[in-house]
Amino acid sequence: MTFKTTDLTPLIETSITADKAALLDGSNAQALRALLEERGVLIFPRADLSDEEQRTFARTIGTPTDQGERGLHKISLDEKVTASARYLKGTVLWHFDGWNDPVPALGTVLSARVLSSTGGQTEFSNTYAAYEELPAETKARISGLKVAHTMMGTQRGIHAEVKPEMEADWENFAIPRHPLVWTHRSGRRSLLLGSSADWIEGLDSSESDTLLAELKAWASQPRYVYRHEWQVGDVVLWDNCGVLHRVEPYPMDSGRVMHRVTLEGEEAIT
Repeated sequence: MTFKTTDLTPLIETSITADKAALLDGSNAQALRALLEERGVLIFPRADLSDEEQRTFARTIGTPTDQGERGLHKISLDEKVTASARYLKGTVLWHFDGWNDPVPALGTVLSARVLSSTGGQTEFSNTYAAYEELPAETKARISGLKVAHTMMGTQRGIHAEVKPEMEADWENFAIPRHPLVWTHRSGRRSLLLGSSADWIEGLDSSESDTLLAELKAWASQPRYVYRHEWQVGDVVLWDNCGVLHRVEPYPMDSGRVMHRVTLEGEEAIT
């Protein structure tokens, strides 16, 4: 049975060559969970999993949510394919999933079904490594700070025209306050950033905007980022609790469709 791992960058991403059986029978699940926390992103090139196989693989890693059809949700900019398409324009910005949930998703299993002829690559940023390599004075400065996360932040600058009904919809979302530095149960710390991170409590708007911009620029340095060039059949698993992600812009009429299984969260943000 084939199961081979190859690290493609020093700080993020491991490519895994494996037989389907090695993914579906759960025999490598514990090793994959450990590798996921260590590396942030796992790539299974041309794994070519069917929908049911993708669900099965996801269940070996964690507990799938009930999103979509029996836990499998289609990702598209076409509202005929998915009702959430109107929010997905914002995925071109760095983000993590479940920013408005007290227990965000553990991770995501994403497979490529139809690709755009231009754009559509996905980038991932390791926010564990980004925090760990911050200067000591910056770590001291941001310790204990809390950030307001908003739907408005995830959509700002994305739409050519913002209509009143769009703003009214965004205002319906709660505004959770999360620590800027997430201390995980493992003892590791990560930066909790992304487009939803709108302002830092206790700072004036100018200082807040500057600090968030500096941290986002730090976390998106090439040393912390892996860029995936998709092929149909690729499967990617990433740690939503320690990795930001974004998709490179692609045409709305491209027909691009990805199939996603989201894993239920296991750890509250602290």
